[in-house]
Amino acid sequence: MKLLFFIFSFLALLGFSSAQAQPYSVTGLGTLGGDQSQAYAINNNGVISGGSYNAGDADFFAFSYSGGVMTSLGTLGTGNESEGYGINISGTIVGNANYTSAGDHHPYSYSGGVMTDLGTLGGYWGQAYGINDAGTVVGAAMDLTYQYQPFKDSGGVMTSLGTLGGNSGFARAINNSGTIVGWAQPTGNTGQHAFVYSGSTMTDLGTLGGTTSDAYAINSAGTIVGYAQTTGNAAYHAYSDSGGVMTDLGSLGGNTSVAQGINSSGTIVGYSLLADNTTQHAFVTIGGVMVDLNTVLDASGAGWTLIDADGINDSGQIVGYGYYSPAGIDEAFLLDLVPEPSTYAMLVGGLGLLGFVARRRTREKRNNFMIKS
Repeated sequence: MKLLFFIFSFLALLGFSSAQAQPYSVTGLGTLGGDQSQAYAINNNGVISGGSYNAGDADFFAFSYSGGVMTSLGTLGTGNESEGYGINISGTIVGNANYTSAGDHHPYSYSGGVMTDLGTLGGYWGQAYGINDAGTVVGAAMDLTYQYQPFKDSGGVMTSLGTLGGNSGFARAINNSGTIVGWAQPTGNTGQHAFVYSGSTMTDLGTLGGTTSDAYAINSAGTIVGYAQTTGNAAYHAYSDSGGVMTDLGSLGGNTSVAQGINSSGTIVGYSLLADNTTQHAFVTIGGVMVDLNTVLDASGAGWTLIDADGINDSGQIVGYGYYSPAGIDEAFLLDLVPEPSTYAMLVGGLGLLGFVARRRTREKRNNFMIKS
């Protein structure tokens, strides 16, 4: 029993040390020929959605990225802009695209090489932002009064979710249970509040004491992340909300931080201003603590400044964008967790020690048996 206790204690300590020190490797995703790209979401198969300028920076198109290849999704009609904001396990991507050069944007879903216009709620503008594995899409679209209404689209039918009493709102994410999060204006249209929508009920999540909040993502356990103003509207801070309790995640020293993604294990990503309130860096939470992603990169991070982390999947892969100085461009990135060499050394050494202890205990038992015989 003492040996088993020692083994489990050692492995627990090893796991703790690894979690605290595990670095990330950086892969630049490139662009569609221009000088800027950004990744917004990654599914559990590692397929990424985002947007990039093409050659000459004339057009900005949504993309999918898989197996090292970035593919343009094009746009609707004769338009020249699109973005890929959300992706589900099947690889269906949603976002917004303009269908003429005049700039009117509609939400779309893209699957099997086909971009499908989802329409609006009567107005000329709309945007899809999230999609779950069942294919239900959420976003915002103009109604006949030209107000932005949060919507869900299931089976090609777009439905307004309503608001918290005000004029407008925006749905940003939906989990596989069908729970939707976003923001909506309360009665009086003073500020905006994060909401959670379940069944047919929209619930106000409140703020951190200020007048404004927003919800960007929700995981399978129902934990919600976003940003909210603090008391006196002194700052915008990232938060997590679980069971109706909003927790301030703080910042990397500045007065603004925003949580944009969360995976099933509760790891959160986003961005924050540093203490100068000018420089923006991407962050990840490790053990519930906000950590600057630029401080936990391996050697592949040379030349990179990670500015924004938008999405994270259940394997811990993170996507966003950063400045890559060798190329002089803002480029989409993919981060992968990489075990440190020291972790391997500890593991090998530890297992060797455990093996020695086990062999010694076995010899002792054998000797004791021989003496008793």
